[in-house]
Amino acid sequence: MNNARTFGPIGSLYLALFFAYLFGPLAVMVITAFNSSSFPRISPWDCLTADWFSKLLADEKLLAGLGNSFVIGIGVVIVAIPIGLAAAIVLSQVGNQLRSVIYAIFIAPILMPGVVIGLSTLIFWDRLGTAIGAGYNSLFYDGMFLTVVGQVTFISAYSMLVFLSRLQRFDPTLTEAALDMGATPTQAFTKILLPFMMPAIASSGVLAFLASMENYNTTVFTIVADSTFTTVLAQKVRYGLDPSISAVSVIIVGITLAAAIVFESYKRREDRKARASALSLPMDRPFIRVVSHPGTVAAIVLALIAGAIAWAGTYDSSVCERRILDEKRALQEQLMEEQRQSAPADETAPSTGEPTVTPGKPGNSIFSPGNLTGGETPAKPASPGGVFAPGNLKGGEAPAKPASPFGGVFAPDNLKGGN
Repeated sequence: MNNARTFGPIGSLYLALFFAYLFGPLAVMVITAFNSSSFPRISPWDCLTADWFSKLLADEKLLAGLGNSFVIGIGVVIVAIPIGLAAAIVLSQVGNQLRSVIYAIFIAPILMPGVVIGLSTLIFWDRLGTAIGAGYNSLFYDGMFLTVVGQVTFISAYSMLVFLSRLQRFDPTLTEAALDMGATPTQAFTKILLPFMMPAIASSGVLAFLASMENYNTTVFTIVADSTFTTVLAQKVRYGLDPSISAVSVIIVGITLAAAIVFESYKRREDRKARASALSLPMDRPFIRVVSHPGTVAAIVLALIAGAIAWAGTYDSSVCERRILDEKRALQEQLMEEQRQSAPADETAPSTGEPTVTPGKPGNSIFSPGNLTGGETPAKPASPGGVFAPGNLKGGEAPAKPASPFGGVFAPDNLKGGN
């Protein structure tokens, strides 16, 4: 009894921490989608706004990537579900030794890194296209096709595991009885096995679509020049995020919750019908049947979504945002005024040994000629002569022209007879 009492609070605390860890990031992202701050944050809170949803609709690149992701996800579901179902049926009908070999082959892509799958897919189809001489505008180099093929290699293994878990509860004697009664293998499959596998097909389809939407490691190599939702988000992370990404998350979470609520209501209604028919009990009262009907639940969910969209379109947060902006400007001006008031107190310290500049006198600066000698310009020293003075080699006197002792051929008046 004491152990039960002790385990109760501990178990509750563990569950609370588990759900906080699991759903905490989603809650934070949903809240940031309604904060007017330009950066996704909860604190400090600025204003309640729905502008990020309108800005999301104006982001053409993100919407284009989201559209490509939807197309790729649908293509992956169409291809991966038949492959996974075929693999599960084969594994349920072969011997133990062959089953282990086939199972290892199908499960290997899950254990392989997504980078390796993406690069190998890109290289394989490039070599194949080069071998047959296909151009770069052909299917072998199309990013959408390569991404579908690359994702199917491991997502089909997920589908196979879902189908295997469902086939373990299937009674194979039902198929054998249908064949003994003259049904063809195709009729036995479509009339008996396929209806039994429909819940698993729906579950694996949702799983395959979500796995395709969130995949990045394989997609970043196979998408080539195109883009998907995850690759656009990765580019936005490099250049800075804004709450429009949170708006995308709110939309995805809302769609997921709406689908889960409608599916759960349908499942519970079917369980109540099966229990009532098995125990020969009447169904619930008419009011309960109408309220719990999946169509009624879907209508309520759609009405809530429409109300949220109408509120987002009519709510105006410009007044609050203007007030926040005015408060920030006032705070900035106050800080600047405090800096101006504290600036003169820092600059009144006396200067020692530094040259003073007298205004009105040109050239009076630290580069003035007499700056280092107390502000007076030194007098120009008298030239004592120096080695370059004229007459330095003759004692300072210029040499006199020597008198010619005799005429000669070079005498000035030689040609005139010496006169």
